Amino acid sequence: MGVALALTPVAFAQDFGADLFARESGDKTKPLNIEIRSSLDFSRATSTGASGGSIAIDPNSGARTVSGDILDLGGSPFAGSAVVTGESGRAVRIEMPSTIRLSSATGGSVEIVNLRTNLSPAPRLDMYGRLEFSFGGDLLLKGNVSGQFRGRIPITAEYE
Repeated sequence: MGVALALTPVAFAQDFGADLFARESGDKTKPLNIEIRSSLDFSRATSTGASGGSIAIDPNSGARTVSGDILDLGGSPFAGSAVVTGESGRAVRIEMPSTIRLSSATGGSVEIVNLRTNLSPAPRLDMYGRLEFSFGGDLLLKGNVSGQFRGRIPITAEYE
């Protein structure tokens, strides 16, 4: 089995508060924007047995950890990164799904679980209205799958 992986994050920014049905006011809050700087990339690996394994990418260091019956074939794995911009000093909530399914052109599929960021528990935009963060996760390989796997990670940002 040979596996090459790449994820394309999909970003959504919403500038509404907790009340989605609130009437429009004179408040001119600057809208949030998310820019994806780099995609999450697990690089290349192959299975050495039928029991599978996992590849983890740490969002803080970008380091890759391989476990189980997986052989690291090298390459340049890296954590994904994004920048949120908006109104300076505002608290924001960043959300990502817990699981993403990736598929290949040959019909195989794998899952990424435990998607995580390096954000603090209560992230805020800085004095310039920016918040940079990285994200990683754990790729689970089960059985005999091969190919280049691709998928999308929906990332949502909202003001608190």
